[in-house]
Amino acid sequence: MKKLEAIQRRIETERRKLNAIETTYGLLHPKVIKQSMKLDELINEYTKEESLRANSFES
Repeated sequence: MKKLEAIQRRIETERRKLNAIETTYGLLHPKVIKQSMKLDELINEYTKEESLRANSFES
C-alpha cells in the first residue's frame, strides 16, 4: 500500500504544479502540455499498480 500512497502524493504534487503553470501560461502552452503529460504518466502508473494489486488479491 505504501507504493500507491507514494504515487498519490506525487500525483498531488504534480497536479498542483500543473494548475500553477496553467494559471501563468494558459491552457495550450507547451509547458502546460508537458506537465499534463507528466501527470498522465503518474496516473497511469497508479492505475497499473492498483490493478496489479487487485489482481493479486483475486488469485
